[in-house]
Amino acid sequence: MYQEHSPCMHMMRRKNDILLKSAFEEAFPDLLRFFFAETDSLFDLDRGFEFMDKELAELFPELERKGGSRFVDMLVKTYLKNGSEEWILIHLEIQGEGTDNFAFRMFQYWYRIYDRYETDIVALAVFTGGKNQKRPSHFHKNFLGTEIQYKYNAYHILDHSEKQLLNMENPFALIILAAQKALLANKIPEQELGEQRLTIAKALIEIKKYDNEQIRRFLYFLKTFLHIDNQEINIKFDKEIDILTENKHAMGIIETIKMITREEGIEIGKAQGREEGKAEGREEIKTEMIKSLLLDPAFDDEKIATLCKVEVWLVKQMRQDLGL
Repeated sequence: MYQEHSPCMHMMRRKNDILLKSAFEEAFPDLLRFFFAETDSLFDLDRGFEFMDKELAELFPELERKGGSRFVDMLVKTYLKNGSEEWILIHLEIQGEGTDNFAFRMFQYWYRIYDRYETDIVALAVFTGGKNQKRPSHFHKNFLGTEIQYKYNAYHILDHSEKQLLNMENPFALIILAAQKALLANKIPEQELGEQRLTIAKALIEIKKYDNEQIRRFLYFLKTFLHIDNQEINIKFDKEIDILTENKHAMGIIETIKMITREEGIEIGKAQGREEGKAEGREEIKTEMIKSLLLDPAFDDEKIATLCKVEVWLVKQMRQDLGL
């Protein structure tokens, strides 16, 4: 078991942050349906969405300098059926138990976005820590008759039980369930975690709301997000998926998983190999992460650069070197 403070653990947690954000983006219509019952009557889902990572980074350059914080943000431009735009701020608080100054950060996001773009936003905070994590849902300031009260939507991944999530028939509910199970990593036997991971995969396939490519991508997320070292458990997972999908796209899944497994082995070996070369090891791991994301068509060069905190030119050069 890796120590929480090790470079390897830090990078693996960072990768999970990226995976969770990408899952939220890919399932965004179902995310809206999960949190807002009026989604289908209110939003023009056929017009799609614009993920404004660049604009958000420009508004908050200090987040780049902090480096160690573990919160992930999404600013999304959506369209309503009446033709107007609506901006939605999704704030994933992935900092574990710590929520110090969180409510102020949410208020700060609102006023910076409003000041720059003069548009209202729907704000949603999603907490992914343990059951004792504080869940602030408003910011209040009062002094000598001047008062500010800012409220926003707040949700914790443990607000619904496993049974409730499985009964929703909403693929996004299964992402929430995967986030719940991630809290159990290193706390329960891998065999048990493997069975729970397989339960989530079966539920997704049985919903029959995703096509083969979407299922493949979800399973890519699931197997890397709920990582298990035991290869016997992973082989069982692959075989079960092969049967459930009638082998229509299982080889694509298995090959993708094999590639990820090889890269994770390289990452861990590099992070552990030279204690005196930790900085070099972290850069090598980052390179492997960029390579993995380059193979995923959901990520363009700008998004990869933002997630991995590198210059865009470096990502473009790596894409060229890989012949992609």
